[in-house]
Amino acid sequence: MKTDRLTPPRRAPGRAIAMAARCLTALVGGYAAASGLASLLARSLPIARVEATAWGMILSFLIYALLALWAFHESRLLRVAAVIWGSALLSVALLWLMGPRP
Repeated sequence: MKTDRLTPPRRAPGRAIAMAARCLTALVGGYAAASGLASLLARSLPIARVEATAWGMILSFLIYALLALWAFHESRLLRVAAVIWGSALLSVALLWLMGPRP
């Protein structure tokens, strides 16, 4: 009796590292990008502070889900990392430049 069917095929360790990087980017980077973009949205909406914060929080769930789905749909890991981490850094930098809200 052959047991070749029962053993999983061996994969290159580079693929496992790439998948771990994609998961880290989707989970941590997606959260950072979603929170930064939601905060930036809440700061820039011309409505009351409470309503802008609520809209930012509501839309952050949608942004996070879309970024996570896109991170596993896109075939190029470098593009995924650049867009997600870049949007996180850019939104936080813009928030820092805007300063505290009056």
